[in-house]
Amino acid sequence: MPNDTAVLLPQQQSSAPSGQTAAPREHRFDIDLMRLVCSATIMLGHVGAQFIRSTGNDPENGSGSYWAGHVAEAINPFAVPMYFAIAGWAVLVGAPPRDSARMWQRIVRNLVPLFVWTAIYLVWAWLRDRNDRPVAELATDSLFGSVQPAYHLWFMYAYIPIIMLLAFAVLLKAGKRPWGLGAALLGIAVLPSVLTTLAEVTDHEMPSSAWGFGTYSLVYAVGGALLFSLPAGAVRSRWPLFLLLPLTMVGALWYNTQIHYVMPNAHLFVALMSICVLLLISRVRVPEKRRPLLRKLANAALGAYMVHVLFVEEIVAPLVSPDLSGPVAGLLLVGLLITVIALSFATSLLWGRLNLRRLLG
Repeated sequence: MPNDTAVLLPQQQSSAPSGQTAAPREHRFDIDLMRLVCSATIMLGHVGAQFIRSTGNDPENGSGSYWAGHVAEAINPFAVPMYFAIAGWAVLVGAPPRDSARMWQRIVRNLVPLFVWTAIYLVWAWLRDRNDRPVAELATDSLFGSVQPAYHLWFMYAYIPIIMLLAFAVLLKAGKRPWGLGAALLGIAVLPSVLTTLAEVTDHEMPSSAWGFGTYSLVYAVGGALLFSLPAGAVRSRWPLFLLLPLTMVGALWYNTQIHYVMPNAHLFVALMSICVLLLISRVRVPEKRRPLLRKLANAALGAYMVHVLFVEEIVAPLVSPDLSGPVAGLLLVGLLITVIALSFATSLLWGRLNLRRLLG
């Protein structure tokens, strides 16, 4: 998921009166930890989805794989809302942008990997003869929203507009005039109607736009800023969270198997689950000796997220079968998850050493 070091790992100095030395901003290693937890949990969900997919989401076609996949999916729902929460904290509290130029650097830092990886996935699927439409058509559509096989990149089309909107508000409040951000936000707002009008005028089908966000994602971002900014010790007792968290996951399992799969991010169960995870990890003290490794892995999180679907499709999908018993399916899922996580982070760390982080995330 998004790994904007300048946003999530602020190292700038805070403002101070003239003549005084500004104190460096606190580095939040608990935020680094949260990013790793979310990254691994999203991979868990995508691995689990392959087990569900193998059964056609019907337990009669293989109850072992069906339930193993759905248990994995029931643990996963908080991860995407948590990234919105981290984004909100970063822009509003952790490292508010000083000017539009700095904010555009952050935006570009997310846009470049988005489109580079979309191209990689399209070429990869073309080489594997898996694209359901011509590559040129899919590439055009990807300018407006995520496409198969880069389905996991949908999040970026909402994440980027949210950080733009929050940054616009922060700069406006600081007395700046972020005309460029305002124009970009206006363009995002009117893009769906522009495409619809073009389709009606030209009688040619236009792609639909996924740029933008729903109320839920904005609420997660602003609420996350509030909760992440709570001082250490603000949550005096965490044991109720340890009780509530598994209950929300049981609720997610019930909803996904009995009501509708996949449960929406705006669901009450997801909101409660996200709050529990956030409050359990926020302000957790990371031991000094673990911090260098944690920071290195956190910096590789976006790249690992970008590449992991390749491993899911090439390794997980061929090995998953609906004809697995429950214990075998569970053990296979855990083994495949470890494999995907290890390969994804190893690959991301490798291109980080090659100074390709800005290109590949």
